[in-house]
Amino acid sequence: MKTTLKSTLPKDGWAGFKENFVTDATAGFVVFLLAMPLSLGIAKASDFPPIMGLVTAIIGGILVSLISGSRLTIKGPAAGLIVVVAGAVSAFGGGELGWKLALGAMVVAGLVQVLFGVLKFGKLVDIFPLSAIHGMLAAIGIIIIIKQIPVFLDVDPELYKGLSTVSMITSLPTFLSNFDPKATLIGVYSLAIMLGWPYLKEFTLGKIPAPLMVLIVAIPSELAMDFAHTEPPYALLHIGDFIQSLSLNVDFSGVFKAGVFIKYVIMFALVGSLESLLTVKAIDLVDPYKRKSNTNKDLIAVGFGNMVSAFLGGLPMISEVARSSANVNQGAKTRWANFFHGVFLLAFVLLATPVIEMIPNAALAAMLISVGIKLAHPKEFVHTFKIGKEQLAIFLVTIFFTLVEDLLVGIAAGVVLKMIIHLANGTPISSFLNAPTVVSFHGNHYLVEIDKSAIFSNYLGIKRKLEEIPFGFQVTIDLKNTKLVDHSVMENLHRFQEAYQETGGSVTIVGLDNHKPVSNHVLAARKAI
Repeated sequence: MKTTLKSTLPKDGWAGFKENFVTDATAGFVVFLLAMPLSLGIAKASDFPPIMGLVTAIIGGILVSLISGSRLTIKGPAAGLIVVVAGAVSAFGGGELGWKLALGAMVVAGLVQVLFGVLKFGKLVDIFPLSAIHGMLAAIGIIIIIKQIPVFLDVDPELYKGLSTVSMITSLPTFLSNFDPKATLIGVYSLAIMLGWPYLKEFTLGKIPAPLMVLIVAIPSELAMDFAHTEPPYALLHIGDFIQSLSLNVDFSGVFKAGVFIKYVIMFALVGSLESLLTVKAIDLVDPYKRKSNTNKDLIAVGFGNMVSAFLGGLPMISEVARSSANVNQGAKTRWANFFHGVFLLAFVLLATPVIEMIPNAALAAMLISVGIKLAHPKEFVHTFKIGKEQLAIFLVTIFFTLVEDLLVGIAAGVVLKMIIHLANGTPISSFLNAPTVVSFHGNHYLVEIDKSAIFSNYLGIKRKLEEIPFGFQVTIDLKNTKLVDHSVMENLHRFQEAYQETGGSVTIVGLDNHKPVSNHVLAARKAI
């Protein structure tokens, strides 16, 4: 899309509310239809009371939207954090006690996210190798699929309670031999709808959000099969009374389990911040008005929202990518669309709880399995391989250690392997934190010369120099003096090139004639010959 003139930018604040009421309310309503079932499913899969998924989304919409640093992202619970949240509940003893102790770690993690924003750590995402981040997301997708299979099959929860990911994989034959035919049937066509719906986007029916279509089909199906009288209680969703659920549920006594408490504070803050920042960057790229979000302010807003949510018993929230993309596609103009999505959620949970409790858990599991498939789709493996064999190795190592240990160990393993590969390619240790970058100015032209090695761990210094260049000039980035330019830097430089050229300037990347790419991919790492 063409860059929109500043004079036509949507107004913010109360003026923006009045100016864009219809478009933002419409977008917010569509996002609400998407968010309601997913928030319930994410909470249930996280071993939280399902109603708490809606509490989180309501806080993210009504409260956090007013102070966020991004205009079009939707705040709410995310499937990508299911692994961390469920792990925390289990590590703190499981059940209601595990939930409340996990909330204590979430409050502190929210405070850490606020400090990240205050200390301007909004660029945090740029210090991790991209293949390790994608490997982490793919691992999350695999875990979501594995954890939801017994729910999809409507297996007695006692058969998989407390099982690790690896144990659940080995227990698949047991789950299959104990499946419930009626509930599984609903799960199968719910999953078919979730996976097949994108192919109907050119048709009128395809305009209906896929999760809403699942509910339109699944609820009448379970009523026709009389689930309330013929199926076990765990076949249907139970959320209880919304008002009675709102209380100070947090318990900080988990701090006495210092190792577990600190581990999950780090994981909530790190993984939540990474996912949120990645979403903000992605949505900025598709904002038709090309507005740039304040990532530090957004971290502060998300951290504050997480503290409020955790005090009340809710899940951690992020800027969620699927709902944010739907928001943009529906024509949202300002932050008020996120606010409206929260208002619609609140109205629905107050007025239509009986309808929510007609949802089969197999249908919610199907929605989450579809999310997992997107995160761990085979095309992610193929794409990473095309960039380079070393990137696939980092990707797979991150997945492996995440599956057998946890996310923190997984991403650490990916980073360590990346560093080992760089050392093997001749990168001096002195280059791991610093790539000498000189910027000079002549006439209408900026020259950026980068020395030694340009890799993921020193890119922040390079980025700082690039961001100091005013808009609208001719910029040349010269890499001839580098021994190695890794994939993360190649991709980030190309993103800078695209963003800078949106401002009317130009960016040319030179100096790679004597570098050999590790694959034919345009963003592959380059080594000096």
